[in-house]
Amino acid sequence: MEIQIKSHNIEISDQLRAQIEKKVSKLERFLPNIDEARVDLSVQQTKSADDRQIVQLTLRTNSTILRAEERASDLYTSLDTALERMTRQIERYKGRHWRSQNRAVSEPAVVEEQQAEEEEELIIRRKSFQTRPMTVEEAIEQMELLGHDFFVFYDAATKAFCVVYRRRDSGYGLLLPELA
Repeated sequence: MEIQIKSHNIEISDQLRAQIEKKVSKLERFLPNIDEARVDLSVQQTKSADDRQIVQLTLRTNSTILRAEERASDLYTSLDTALERMTRQIERYKGRHWRSQNRAVSEPAVVEEQQAEEEEELIIRRKSFQTRPMTVEEAIEQMELLGHDFFVFYDAATKAFCVVYRRRDSGYGLLLPELA
């Protein structure tokens, strides 16, 4: 597993880097096929000192992305809490994934790329992602695993790109685009 550590508005000491690598590498016990682990550390100026130190942990396998973000008064606490949350996400993912052996894993690998040229002032960042056909249920599962409010996917049944989203009434919605 490759571990990438990025920082924003903070210096990473050798001791902190070693601690992060040691703790994140232990996640392979729970999910052995992790290709990459990315740890983003940042400090934000907030009113509450308890929420200033932020750790975002992202794991990528060949077909799944898991993400956890935690805020605390110090980075070590944020890291430990993010690792606990990630462990629970891995257990939940494995339970859903292996509960039905006939179902294939179908989460896309999201790839961020920086915009090489400024095309429009409105577009600040551009993301591209790889996907394969999946069912609506699999798209909802991936959306929940990522912790997002919506998810774009290629629907295997309709053979079109669709969007599943979380509604305020705790249900889900499905957008089926049609060409005019």
